[in-house]
Amino acid sequence: MSDEINLSRLEPTLESHAYPAEREALTESFAGTTVLFADGDADLGDLLADVDQQTFESAADAVAALQNVLPIEALGEPGQSDGDA
Repeated sequence: MSDEINLSRLEPTLESHAYPAEREALTESFAGTTVLFADGDADLGDLLADVDQQTFESAADAVAALQNVLPIEALGEPGQSDGDA
């Protein structure tokens, strides 16, 4: 597995793990994997450790939970949205 992934590759990367999966197992499995954001990066293991959910039924479930702990840098420039013209 690569040590660096783009945010857009988060779900395919998490799919390499067997599910259902405990948060602790995912945290250990992906520690040291850097997620690259629009403006910055973070360790995937650390992000997973910050999630409140204890068990994930699928990679999509883990990605949904991660959305709540991603830093603002993951989303692009502050104050902009897809609806801005």
